[in-house]
Amino acid sequence: MAGRSLILAIETATGCGSVSLTRGGVEGGRLLAEATAQPEVTHSRRLLGSVDWIMKAAGVEWPDVDGVAVSLGPGSFTGLRIGMAAAKGIVFSTGVPFLGVQTLDVISLSCPVIDRPLWCLLDARKQEVYAACYQPDNNGRPEQITPAEVIRPEMLADRIQEPVILAGPGVDEYYDLFAAIKSVQLIPASLSSPRATRVGFLAAEQMAAGETMDPATAAPLYVRASEAEINLKKVKRNRE
Repeated sequence: MAGRSLILAIETATGCGSVSLTRGGVEGGRLLAEATAQPEVTHSRRLLGSVDWIMKAAGVEWPDVDGVAVSLGPGSFTGLRIGMAAAKGIVFSTGVPFLGVQTLDVISLSCPVIDRPLWCLLDARKQEVYAACYQPDNNGRPEQITPAEVIRPEMLADRIQEPVILAGPGVDEYYDLFAAIKSVQLIPASLSSPRATRVGFLAAEQMAAGETMDPATAAPLYVRASEAEINLKKVKRNRE
């Protein structure tokens, strides 16, 4: 199934969003069309227009689509909400299966060879990064071994005691800090930013395994509480 599934994927976890049409999984999958838009403000204005464009460019009709996938996060709260809403709208109107892929998993696929621990990083702002660690599995594919977390880059640097790879947009934000660590290979954001294409490949494999989501209850993976949630907790504490 993963070798045949046609997936429409949406990735809006960072300021550079993308949509794609892919057929198949990570091994042997094909990209049919992809569109990218930046900065973040264009997500809401152009997202559905980009979907329409790639459908026409690839000569694909809605009955051809096997599933709709979205990048779950962590990442930009606004971007994740927009991507989730757009994906749900398409799913509710077409009735196709709904799939979700962790954004840090998407970044992990940007490294062609994983021969040591791989840390995937996204800028979390507030002088923090979203991070998760991966190890190569028996097939050489990255496998997540720590849950996604939000952490100060200095604390993450202190954890690194062995040769590792660091990849993702969070690397560029704190490049000087990480570059000063011995035995660290840095993959710049230009080569390791999340892309809808990789969301589609991973989603095809999830679909083959029957790992779909209920669009009525699916939610982004924020990892960190939003400003609204933090402020609400402060108000409640002040009232107590």
